[in-house]
Amino acid sequence: MGRRRGVMSESLKYELAKELGFYDTVQKEGWGGIKAKDAGNMVKRALQLAEEAMAQRNNH
Repeated sequence: MGRRRGVMSESLKYELAKELGFYDTVQKEGWGGIKAKDAGNMVKRALQLAEEAMAQRNNH
């Protein structure tokens, strides 16, 4: 089961946290320290990025 777990890479998660403004919280308290709303926004943003990447791939 191990490999399926991380849909988002650690580096992507950190990039999103920086972009969305709660990177400091993650550094201080870990991922458990972020609000549910922040986690939700992070997932939404990741999905947006994935959709954009797929759209770009389909256009080539």
